[in-house]
Amino acid sequence: MSAVDKAPALVRWTRQLEEATSLDGAVHAMEPKVRFLFATGARGSFLRGEWLGHALHPLLTDAVIGSWTSATVLDLFGGRESSPAAQRLVGVGLLTIAPTAWAGWAEWSTSGEREKRVGLVHAGSIVVTFGAYAGSWVARRRGHHRAGAALALGGATVLGASAYLGGHLAIAREVGSRHPAFAEAETD
Repeated sequence: MSAVDKAPALVRWTRQLEEATSLDGAVHAMEPKVRFLFATGARGSFLRGEWLGHALHPLLTDAVIGSWTSATVLDLFGGRESSPAAQRLVGVGLLTIAPTAWAGWAEWSTSGEREKRVGLVHAGSIVVTFGAYAGSWVARRRGHHRAGAALALGGATVLGASAYLGGHLAIAREVGSRHPAFAEAETD
């Protein structure tokens, strides 16, 4: 029995996603647009975090995930009086998602085929998450706290799956810009 056969079901599913050539049409359709918008010149260099010496995308995800997770914690444990704070936190996540996505697309543009397949599903799940949290914000704005909290909880569920895929890309597949000095440190 191979290591893949012994792997947890989620790992096997992720490996199948990496090999899903059925995603290649969408990947190839997206590549020129993503490259043009997020990957070339000074804009691409900035979004990949080359000025920082480290990928920018993981840093930005903390603002989005942290805001939305905090809102969900307030919804579950904060009571009705925490509703305005939860709505503000949902709003922060909605405002920070765009630059986070741009940085992610910049990294995606430089990755390999397998990583692009997973990245495309990761991005798609973020679109679903964004929709749930946008709906949550609107519901809260209209005074429907419970509906907003329910939408946020659904968004948090999809966000967890998306974060798993993002973590897989960053850690298992090492997608992410880094300064060459870090590679030299590994060989020292």
